[in-house]
Amino acid sequence: MSARDSILKRLRERTDGPLMAPVSDFSVMGGRNWTHDERLAHFEEKITSVHGEVIHTDKTNWTDALKKVLTDKNVKRLGMGREHPVAVEAREALARGDIELIDVDRDIEDWQREQFDILEAGLTSTRGGIAETGSLWLWPTSDEPRRLSLVPPLHIAVLDADAIEDTFFDVIAAHDWAGNMPTNALLISGPSKTADIEQTLAYGVHGPRELVILMRH
Repeated sequence: MSARDSILKRLRERTDGPLMAPVSDFSVMGGRNWTHDERLAHFEEKITSVHGEVIHTDKTNWTDALKKVLTDKNVKRLGMGREHPVAVEAREALARGDIELIDVDRDIEDWQREQFDILEAGLTSTRGGIAETGSLWLWPTSDEPRRLSLVPPLHIAVLDADAIEDTFFDVIAAHDWAGNMPTNALLISGPSKTADIEQTLAYGVHGPRELVILMRH
């Protein structure tokens, strides 16, 4: 008898039937019941603790906040989509400025070096946020591919304040991930960081070294 079989035999002898996972209502994974203001406070506390930057704005004037971020960060080349309402509004607001707007919906092989060499920032929408962990969640599309939030050194994410939910479990349940599983979901909880080399924390090694969230109220 193998060690595995021996362990399973002893376990079965201590139960009245076959080994089964205990029934759970998953209440430990949800049920925070935070208010809207508590949710926002939890989200901001968590994501700013790992060097994420949150800028509060509103749905009418959020592009003014975007312009200020681009000016403050000295961004001259911004990668973005074309079809999502966030991209449409941003393009209209930035059309007459001196920032080069770079369309990212292209075959990666056609501009593989260009996207690494010239993109200074990427602008994306988000599907929502998770208060418990201070995370953004995104569903990449051909219009806003995954690399848009991964390659540029600065990721600017637009998040609606009323789209933040308490926990990851609440997101999965509310948006029916069981029946509508995304092919590629991103959870972003801060800028890229690692301490692999000599236990020294470094930002931007595996992705953006800065994350700015424009939170629209």
